[in-house]
Amino acid sequence: MTARLADGVRRIDPAHWDACAGTGNPFLSHAFLAILEESGSVSPRGGWQAIPIIVDGADGQPAGIAPAYAKRHSQGEYVFDHAWADAWERAGGRYYPKLQVAVPFTPVPGPRLLLRDSAAAPALIAAIEAVTDQHDMSSAHATFVSPDQIPLFEAAGWLIRAGTQFHWANDGYTCFDDFLGALASRKRKAIRKERAAAVEGLTIRHVTGSDLTEADWDAFWVFYQDTGSRKWGQPYLTRPFFSLLGERMSDRVLLMLAERNGRPIAGALNLIGADTLYGRYWGCTEDVPFLHFELCYYQAIEAAIARGLKFVEAGAQGEHKLARGYAPVTTWSAHYLPDRNFRRAVADFLVREREAVAADQEYLGAMTPFRKAAAG
Repeated sequence: MTARLADGVRRIDPAHWDACAGTGNPFLSHAFLAILEESGSVSPRGGWQAIPIIVDGADGQPAGIAPAYAKRHSQGEYVFDHAWADAWERAGGRYYPKLQVAVPFTPVPGPRLLLRDSAAAPALIAAIEAVTDQHDMSSAHATFVSPDQIPLFEAAGWLIRAGTQFHWANDGYTCFDDFLGALASRKRKAIRKERAAAVEGLTIRHVTGSDLTEADWDAFWVFYQDTGSRKWGQPYLTRPFFSLLGERMSDRVLLMLAERNGRPIAGALNLIGADTLYGRYWGCTEDVPFLHFELCYYQAIEAAIARGLKFVEAGAQGEHKLARGYAPVTTWSAHYLPDRNFRRAVADFLVREREAVAADQEYLGAMTPFRKAAAG
């Protein structure tokens, strides 16, 4: 097998890319990653230089691809290594540029080795390491790696890091009331009360496919800018991103809008996967109690049940999701640190961090709102 770099996802044949990425996770599709580039949301100027790493098979076509980016900062990743960067630079090193194998701005677990041929995995990991070494990068980081691929990175000697997200699982529910029936009585009442308060005087509209309009995106852009300016200082995505998303991936988009007298006041953007509804962005122009929970969590659960999906992933962090039926799950990342001393220090830190994450998840798992089985 031979390895090569491409100058962006857009330079790769979409059919070749999707033959490696599959169709289950919309964020790994050629369409989504190319839209990030074409819209200017991902660019060298913004600190994300797309350099996909490709391993070709005997037939001359990609057998494996890593969605890789040369990074000159640590923004938009959601697996925080700022302390690592600070320590390395205080020791006289240069942390940036680094190599990031990820979906930009998207803390969604999934494969980071996109494999048409599973035998290409070791060669692809070796190619990622070679790019890191040959370009004098401090490190390589594969973030939000699907659990089934973690052993591949472990076998190559990468350091493994654990984190926590909150996901909802569909336990064969046929409607939202079925889900509520699995909760403790007090929790059921609290959720019904929240939902009633959130939607009073409002209409909730689900928009997907050809029904999506530029007016819908104009409204959502205002919501996204408001949230982005408060959370990150500057929104990551550009306005053209949303138009291109609606143009090229409308069947994978589910936009939920809350309207008062026909005027949108809040919205939540979701993408539809093979078995998962992925909640991505939310925002509002009117502060309505519990509306965030309604649009981002409860409406997402209803939509997932209606579509027969198994999971809802509502983004990073947020222990407030726990009371809404979202349970803690472990997320994983893998890290290649060529410098032995730096690697040793980070490895020691990760051992302690994993212990803390496991203890925290055990505590959180006992706080889920579901009915407890009777003892004996």
